[in-house]
Amino acid sequence: MTGHPDAAQTGAAPSGRPDGLPWSQADALVVVTASVLDAVGYLLFAAVDGGANLPGFLLALASGLPLLLRRTRPLLMITGVLLLQAGTNLAEPVGIHFGAVLTVALYSVARHCRLGEVAAAVLATSAVTVVTQSHFKAPAWDALVAAPASSLLVVGAGLVFARWQREVAANRRLLADRAVAEERRRIARELHDIVAHHITTMQLMAGGARANLANPEVVRDALVTLEASGRLALREMRQLLDVLRAGDEPDASPSAPQPGAEDLGRLVDDSCHAGLPTELTVHGTPRPLPPTLGLTVFRIVQEALTNARKYAGPARAYVRLTYRQDVVVVSVRDDGAGGGATGGGTAGEGGGHGLIGMRERVALHGGTLSTGPHPDGGFAVLAELPLTPDETAEAAVQHGEVPV
Repeated sequence: MTGHPDAAQTGAAPSGRPDGLPWSQADALVVVTASVLDAVGYLLFAAVDGGANLPGFLLALASGLPLLLRRTRPLLMITGVLLLQAGTNLAEPVGIHFGAVLTVALYSVARHCRLGEVAAAVLATSAVTVVTQSHFKAPAWDALVAAPASSLLVVGAGLVFARWQREVAANRRLLADRAVAEERRRIARELHDIVAHHITTMQLMAGGARANLANPEVVRDALVTLEASGRLALREMRQLLDVLRAGDEPDASPSAPQPGAEDLGRLVDDSCHAGLPTELTVHGTPRPLPPTLGLTVFRIVQEALTNARKYAGPARAYVRLTYRQDVVVVSVRDDGAGGGATGGGTAGEGGGHGLIGMRERVALHGGTLSTGPHPDGGFAVLAELPLTPDETAEAAVQHGEVPV
């Protein structure tokens, strides 16, 4: 067992500690409670054995004072407790007992000291208790058993609790590390979606501008689209960096809202400007979606169109968003012959971060995703995302369409 650093050594004061004092309010409450219990017990035992005396009562009442140091100086604390307890036992014979002060003292040693120090404290407590309660006479058999058994029981409880507390702390660290890893994976997916979509669009726009230098109007449109795509990519990447820096300093201004299903028209326009004619159709009655679900719809369409521009070759793309009673269906299909999102196996065998990101996003909402060649040619992505009435109502309230 490893030792616990003192508060003075670490510079961290326990919560509730008065300024300038090495103990907390909780420590003071423990001292008062244990001291009163031992003093009352002394009076009761002494009354049965023939009467109490004032020195013994005062020593019993004062024996809890060293407990103020139970967290910062446990070995000094147990030494002081044993000395005061010995004085109490010698002042008036009150029979075999193991009081509240000794219990708290030994428990604190077990919680804050090394195993060798704990063993020494058990031996010292057992020896002092047996000898002083027997008034240096030959102890009875029950006295020889009671003190060591009580000491071992208290120390055992302290060691078990200390072990449990370490396991809890380790589990908390594991959960925190897991949460950090999950957040890193989420940010990696977001960065992939942003970079893959916008950089591909910018590359195509730059190539289109270069190929049409003789047509200033086409070049102007391409450069405007390139500029807008770069500005949007920069803003979205800045939002992700703000997530990474969260807690370092307060944000000077609120970040822009995450894109959602209502932004699909912009994606379609970008896709058309990038050289992939794209059509968007909406079936059913459009309604507000929860922010996370709307972001998932946006990212699925973004990734599918990006892959179509990369791998489909000369083609057209069709985006269909269907609102049903309890589900939202997103379909993206191209009619090209270049392998669609798989790129002839490249993306699937070379990592396929886009498709993996789609599946993870859909799985988070309990939905299903199917990808593969379409019977009429090209490649298709189909995602079904469940939507509960409660989520629909909450999203409507957030959009201000339903009175709270």
